[in-house]
Amino acid sequence: MAQVFVSIGSNQQRRKHIQAGITRLGQRLPDLLISPVYETAAVGFEGDPFLNLVIGFESDESPEALNEWFKAIEIEQGRQQGGKKFAPRTLDLDLLLYGDRVQAQQGLQLPRDEIEKYAFVLQPLADIVPDGVYPGRDQTFAEMWAAALAQGTMMPGQRIEWMPVTANDR
Repeated sequence: MAQVFVSIGSNQQRRKHIQAGITRLGQRLPDLLISPVYETAAVGFEGDPFLNLVIGFESDESPEALNEWFKAIEIEQGRQQGGKKFAPRTLDLDLLLYGDRVQAQQGLQLPRDEIEKYAFVLQPLADIVPDGVYPGRDQTFAEMWAAALAQGTMMPGQRIEWMPVTANDR
C-alpha cells in the first residue's frame, strides 16, 4: 500500500464543494488524514479566494486510477474539464504524492511540482506529515516549509476554523 497525498481546493461555494469531495473520498477510503484548512488568494487570475487543504490515505490503487477517480469527483461537483489552468474552481483534486514514486508520464507528474511552488500545498502537507520526505531528496516537508518561510519565497495562508468531516466522523 502506498501513502498518498492529495491537495483539495475550491473558490466557488467552497465549503459545500470541499465537504462533498471529502465525503465522496471517505466513502471509498475509510481512514483519511485531513490537514487544517487555509484561505489563500487566487493564483494566476483575479478571483475569489480559495480554501485549500491536503488529505492523506493509503491505497493499493494505481496513481492513474486514483487520478481518474478524482477527475470524476470534480465533474460531479460541477467542474468544467478542459478549461484554463488558472481559473475559478468548484473543486480541484490534485494527486501530490504516491509513496516515493517519481514519474512524469501518462498525464501525471509525481511528486507534483506545486509542492515546491505554492504555500497552499506545502503548508498543509507539512502540517499533516512534517517528517515525510520529498521523493528524491533528503528534505522533510517541515524543513521545506521552514526554508520557504525563511527565504520569503512563500507566504502562509490564513488558517480557518473549519474542519471538513468524513463519514467516519459522523
